[in-house]
Amino acid sequence: MLHCLKIIAVILLFFILNASCKKDKFITDPAAKLEFSQDSVLFDTVFTSIGSSTKNVRIRNKNDQKIKISGIVLQGGTASAFKINVDGTPGTNFKDLELAAKDSMYIFIQVNVNPTNQNSPLIITDKLVFTVNGNTQELILEAWGQDAYYHYPTDAIKFNDGSYFPYSTVGPAGTGSVVTWPNDKPHVIYGYLVADSAQTLIVQAGTRIYMNYKAGLWVFRKGELQILGQKGNEVTIQGARREADYADEPGQWDRIWINEGSLNNVIDYAIIKNGYIGVQAELFASDFSNTINPRRLKITNTKIQNMSLWGLYAVAFNIYGGNNIISNCQEHSVNLVLGGKYTFLHCTFSNFWSKAKAREKSTVSVNNYYEQTVLPLDSCYFGNCIIDGKLENELTVDVKNAATFTANPFFSSCWIKSNANLSDVSRYLEVRKGESSLDYEDIATYNFETKNDESRIKGFAHPKAISDAGKFPSDIKGVSRSAAISSGSIVVGAYQK
Repeated sequence: MLHCLKIIAVILLFFILNASCKKDKFITDPAAKLEFSQDSVLFDTVFTSIGSSTKNVRIRNKNDQKIKISGIVLQGGTASAFKINVDGTPGTNFKDLELAAKDSMYIFIQVNVNPTNQNSPLIITDKLVFTVNGNTQELILEAWGQDAYYHYPTDAIKFNDGSYFPYSTVGPAGTGSVVTWPNDKPHVIYGYLVADSAQTLIVQAGTRIYMNYKAGLWVFRKGELQILGQKGNEVTIQGARREADYADEPGQWDRIWINEGSLNNVIDYAIIKNGYIGVQAELFASDFSNTINPRRLKITNTKIQNMSLWGLYAVAFNIYGGNNIISNCQEHSVNLVLGGKYTFLHCTFSNFWSKAKAREKSTVSVNNYYEQTVLPLDSCYFGNCIIDGKLENELTVDVKNAATFTANPFFSSCWIKSNANLSDVSRYLEVRKGESSLDYEDIATYNFETKNDESRIKGFAHPKAISDAGKFPSDIKGVSRSAAISSGSIVVGAYQK
């Protein structure tokens, strides 16, 4: 019996010593990584004076062996607005740190900003880069560098695949309200900001809206959006990054999304740029037959530019637009699908996308079916418009059962870049076409005013052209069209020459 106990003791001692020896060795498997208590650090205090705040992140080694952290580097170095302290030691570059098995350490992060300095970035970012077993892991640091109104998610929709849709509402969720944003400071949106059931968001002239990555405005279930800019005091909507490298970078935010029974939305004198989709107005399939409360968007005197997919995307919606310039998008500037009711007057749709991936789709596309389902195109009318771009044909009309819509003609007094046959006057009335683009002031800066010698867009004289011009008696810059209307010699597009 004593002999057996000795054997058991030796075996236990062996396992204890072996386990201890194993823990003393570094794990070198490239798959072994650190676990962070969070994948980013956001300093969400709105500073009203010189601001300082400190947060911490816990780093854990979940492995059964100790791990060597070859490096922790604050990418911005000593110039960064962030300061870090790793387990009691301040610095910007740490090397060969050991973390025992199942152990953890804390990194303390401080930021100092002057939010009253209007020249500082709206959002200050940096990151910590960790090197472990030849691999790198990153921890994003972000702080608000200016005093602003910040809208960040308070809730999220979780999908079956585990992904989340983070959002907040403009007022208390589930209640009707009218919210008017002050315009004295910028508004910064994280996630989606939702005008929920019977809620109305009013955006005053001069308001600056900055969208974080994948952020957007969502007008949902009978909500309303009223963007009420003025000439010279437009509402601007763009990405939150303010560095020079992002000034003309598309895809920085998601979209303005109007759907599900939304009524009487207005966008006037807005500049919407550098997102994924500028404005998306659509119905869900279950709402197609609802004709009692038609969905509406009136968009006027607005520029949508540099979108990484579409400028204006509509699904079976009711849109009235005038004096708009929608330009330079990765695919269509205007994409109208599955029918609807549309009127566009004195608009310039010019697409000279010049980013790395070449554009292959026309500036304007109109469609009213999907597979075998044909939906009513109640009307679709383009009057006194310009449709232009780099491609040989910048207009695609793919309509089945054309008799289901009553617009006659389809295009009136327009200039269209096209090599197609547009001779059917029942659809193309007083339409001029060309195989070369118009002569613009400066495409690179989105100045789509045509030069003074551009005669192809002048002198349209059909009564419809005169009538349509009367609905927008001034152009997007406030220049009067009265002389052109009186003389019966209309200039098409958003600018009067």
